[in-house]
Amino acid sequence: MEQRDFGKSGLRVSVVGFGAGHIGSPDQSEVDVERLLGAVLDAGCTLIDTARGYGMSEERIGRHLKHRRDEFVLSSKCGYGIDGHGDWTAGIIEAGVDEALRLLQTDRIDIMHLHSCPKDVLERGEVAEALNRCREKGKIRVAAYSGENDALQYAIASGAFGSVQFSVNLCDQRSARNDAPMAKAKGMGVIGKRPIANAFWRFDDQPHGQYAEEYWLRAKSMGLRPPDGLDWDEFALRFAAFHDYVDSVIVGTSKTENFARNAQIAARGALSPEIVAGVRHAFSDHDNNWVGQV
Repeated sequence: MEQRDFGKSGLRVSVVGFGAGHIGSPDQSEVDVERLLGAVLDAGCTLIDTARGYGMSEERIGRHLKHRRDEFVLSSKCGYGIDGHGDWTAGIIEAGVDEALRLLQTDRIDIMHLHSCPKDVLERGEVAEALNRCREKGKIRVAAYSGENDALQYAIASGAFGSVQFSVNLCDQRSARNDAPMAKAKGMGVIGKRPIANAFWRFDDQPHGQYAEEYWLRAKSMGLRPPDGLDWDEFALRFAAFHDYVDSVIVGTSKTENFARNAQIAARGALSPEIVAGVRHAFSDHDNNWVGQV
């Protein structure tokens, strides 16, 4: 799989990374999770992204991949959910990093994000300072921010972070268009989440209450349809993965065959400039109204 420089961090990441949210579910067996994680690395994936809020995900990555730790860049997220600490305080950042290190059974986390931290918290400075203290101590390599809109813009401009993560897909292009150029100009790494837009095309009718509902509505307004010869997933993934300012996109799945297909799709490279321009133009008519999906 194609490998790319991750900003100026010195890290290298695969064009398609693995979003490890699905493996946090207790519905998945340990045998299936172990098989999936092994297959992800065997397919050439070198970025695995998890979070404090992803159930058993961190624990399972530690259990099943500690013997292959040097084969991939490990990304996680923190800021909440540690007993004895208030959310979005300096104390919970340092405690969250330590807890993630324990669960992941590693001596370092390559990329640690503040996970959708509100802008007013960022402006106070203490959580970013705490995250960077962890970097200075060698517990993490890159202090990062995951989020959208005004908070993302503030995080990029602040100079406190070495990388960012935000939504980028057919129906969610605002952050990639407006904010990513500044991030790349500063030498930051960029991870794109939701590259297949929650697979909104699964639904023939508006999926009320589903996470994909907003993207389903946007796709209808944009008049989106795959070009001849492409399935929806290939159309979506190649658009996001080969965006000008994106180093890697993370795709979640619970099935080995799905990740294998994602790797095969990525090997086909970028869409034609004409197709990309058409999708960008379709979104631009709504750019002032459609903000990034947190």
